[in-house]
Amino acid sequence: MAQPALRLGLVGGGPGSFIGPVHRMAACLDGRFVLAAGAFSRDIAKSQSQAVAWGLAADRAYDGIKAMLADERQRDDGIQAVAIATPNDSHFAIAKAAIEAGLPVICDKPMTATLAEAEALAPIVAASGRPFALTYTYTGYAMIREARARVADGTIGRVRKIMVDYPQGWLADAIEDRNTQASWRTDPDRAGQGGAIGDIGVHAFQLAEYVAGLRVEELVADLPRVVPGRRLDDDCNILLRFEGKVPGVLTASQIATGERNGLRLRVYGEKGGLEWDHDAPGKLILRWPDARTEILHSGAPGLHLTAQRATRLPSGHPEGFIEAFATLYAGFADAIAGETAALDGLLPGIGDGLRSMRFIDLAARSHEARAWLPFSGGAA
Repeated sequence: MAQPALRLGLVGGGPGSFIGPVHRMAACLDGRFVLAAGAFSRDIAKSQSQAVAWGLAADRAYDGIKAMLADERQRDDGIQAVAIATPNDSHFAIAKAAIEAGLPVICDKPMTATLAEAEALAPIVAASGRPFALTYTYTGYAMIREARARVADGTIGRVRKIMVDYPQGWLADAIEDRNTQASWRTDPDRAGQGGAIGDIGVHAFQLAEYVAGLRVEELVADLPRVVPGRRLDDDCNILLRFEGKVPGVLTASQIATGERNGLRLRVYGEKGGLEWDHDAPGKLILRWPDARTEILHSGAPGLHLTAQRATRLPSGHPEGFIEAFATLYAGFADAIAGETAALDGLLPGIGDGLRSMRFIDLAARSHEARAWLPFSGGAA
């Protein structure tokens, strides 16, 4: 019997938000959650306006997490989980308050603004026993999960090299004074220690480890600030060494003029290689040494069970960003229902968040030192 939809409280997502509406659509797509309340803005009028626009009563809108938790716990139909879709500087306080109130949390990446906050949050989550998930969206794509399974079962043999690229061009000019999204992402007081590396570099890092099944053990990083006046990096060029001395390359840029969201992952093994491109997320390319190129399609028969579970439509019917995001919400609902073991590590959680924050910190220190540094970023 299907479980009733869980009542979700969303923090963030007010007027002008990009990721807040994505959370709302993804959470509700499979019927696993229903948006029940939200602290959509610190301005209560804006929060109430957003609530009404999304079909909620104005009295289910709040101006912050404390007010939402205090009121919702008094209701018979109060929220059962919290989603965080705010700038990085508020993640820690919101997550801590929700977890300590006994509620599961799903949070945007990076997990917190600073490594110190991440290291403080990890034991709080561990002690609570409550599910904590992170929206590393690309791990929700069916063919990323197929790639992960193919590497794990030895299809391409022992991994020899990993390459991940994530170019964007939307910050190629200084638009901070007229673009809200750019304003907070380039402000160290709100974004935290990393600019491009914290916004998209952590996606590339987490995706490489997720698919290859190997952890980074050392790195050397170059994190320039290309646009004059920038206070955070807007371009990342990082050499990696994974377990077993497997070499890797990670590039992430927000000043790659003309690029949109060109995430691309390649993993090469002794027997063959695989490639996934966000421009065609329903395809996984396998390359073989006899000059054959094999293309797998999402929804096709014979794919790994984890890929099948992340697919909603028959092969040839494209699924995209919202569906991948929704796959993470489905996994979050499974975790809340106590099916954590069945997820088999597919849902990014506190360990991924902590490693990602350590990655940002280490890359920044490597950039300053102009040196290879060891990565001691174990799981929480």
